[in-house]
Amino acid sequence: MKPTLLLLAAGMGSRYGGLKQLDSLGPNGETIMDYSIYDAIQAGFGKIVFVIRKDFEEAFREKVLSKYEGHIQTELVFQGLDCLPEGFTCPEGRQKPWGTNHAVMMAKDVIKEPFLVINCDDFYNRDAFMVIGKFLSDLPENSANRYAMVGFRVGNTLSENGTVARGICSTDEAGNLTTVVERTEIMRKDGPVCYKDENGEWVAVDDNTPVSMNMWGFTPDYFVHSEEYFKEFLSDEKNMSNLKAEFFIPLMVNKLIQDKTATVKVLDTTSKWFGVTYQADRDDVVARIQALVDNGTYPAKLF
Repeated sequence: MKPTLLLLAAGMGSRYGGLKQLDSLGPNGETIMDYSIYDAIQAGFGKIVFVIRKDFEEAFREKVLSKYEGHIQTELVFQGLDCLPEGFTCPEGRQKPWGTNHAVMMAKDVIKEPFLVINCDDFYNRDAFMVIGKFLSDLPENSANRYAMVGFRVGNTLSENGTVARGICSTDEAGNLTTVVERTEIMRKDGPVCYKDENGEWVAVDDNTPVSMNMWGFTPDYFVHSEEYFKEFLSDEKNMSNLKAEFFIPLMVNKLIQDKTATVKVLDTTSKWFGVTYQADRDDVVARIQALVDNGTYPAKLF
């Protein structure tokens, strides 16, 4: 069974402003998502599922979905504040959805095969899709609790225009993930790459430290684990009282690792990430994409 690609496209992109998921960056109006989908098709993926907000469904169908007709099967699912388990209600005043793992959970009814989760606004590089696509395709039928992630090297994932958020990873001797800690402020400071810790202190890390770029490979049992743990998350009063608390993928993955429920193989890549985290990143991304078209990596028109 061919794996599925799940794209997380529900965020507004507050640091960049506007619907950057729909921003035209390629020579024929392509978005970063278009390049990810093109690479996924080359890597043998058979279906695309998008998680979006209901309020821009019409624009999304018109500008995005229509171009893939005849190329690959597509599905839409919606993330909303009130998409909660029975017995739970959204706290008054909360404005943002519940985070990346909550977004993943929205696809439980349409994904029955191994799947890859990515951000819609990150350019990952085709080799990364090939590596994790092979991992998912090679899984025995009905596999469970054997996951993977592509571990980018932190020095290859920075923006020159401000801090970025990454999951800092540690691995064991077998190359399996042992911990992933979401660090929301990472940048190069006077030479080394540093992240800001819980006490507001900057901590230096090696350039080759693996980080999560939200490129995760799962099997459908992951939805079951997520539903169970989301109830625990919502039952914690500090999460309900914090109107910005988020149910991140690394939070879920860490629990499964610590409980020894699942293993997560870290797949190395030397690929250099790029994306539009800030408005000032845009011109550089346009130039990089044009260079890839010029050298023949991508056709001038993808779809």
